[in-house]
Amino acid sequence: MRVSLPKIQPYPLPEAAELPSGRVDWQVDPSRAALLVHDMQRYFLAPYAGSPIPEVVANVAALADACRERGVPVFYTAQPGRQDPADRGLLTQFWGDGIGAVIDTDPTAADIVDDLAPGPDDTVLEKWRYSAFQRSALAELLAASGRDQLVVTGVYAHIGCQTTAVEAFMRDVQPFLVADAVADFSRAHHDQACDYVASRCGVVTTTADVRAALAAEMTTGVS
Repeated sequence: MRVSLPKIQPYPLPEAAELPSGRVDWQVDPSRAALLVHDMQRYFLAPYAGSPIPEVVANVAALADACRERGVPVFYTAQPGRQDPADRGLLTQFWGDGIGAVIDTDPTAADIVDDLAPGPDDTVLEKWRYSAFQRSALAELLAASGRDQLVVTGVYAHIGCQTTAVEAFMRDVQPFLVADAVADFSRAHHDQACDYVASRCGVVTTTADVRAALAAEMTTGVS
């Protein structure tokens, strides 16, 4: 059985000046956007030995609070603690039993970390594959709420976050990968995800820029 997750050494988050230039000039629009908090469960954060997790958690929390204040839907994904082998499928061959390998000794492993606890109006989607759209109601929920932009945060940037961004694009939903609100196995993996999204399917942005877009819309609405 393969080791499920590697130990992850600290690394600095990319700064705004280091982000790749994109192919499109899409802007976050609070009337069109939804926020995704991807797999921020104790199991997936346990391998980190420090940065960038404290910074990422703080940035995701700030984005979630700003979205809730402005009526922007907030979605979470979370893998179940116990998964039937038929449901887990090929993931087992790459990552072993995942959360199921530790859930008996750590009953909290599947929990979303406390600082990012979902609010009463947030939606938590059960997660089965890399993309948050697979075997979930995410696409239908976005359509029902008139949302065609998805702001992606969480872990891991080059796996589930990138795959979700690609599938959003293929469903004509504009993805925004928040470079300082995602984390990965290394800075190289992190940069790889940012480069791919910027050049192939979406916009790579920052927490500050997304919050500014939300605040600007709020100001416009008040005036």
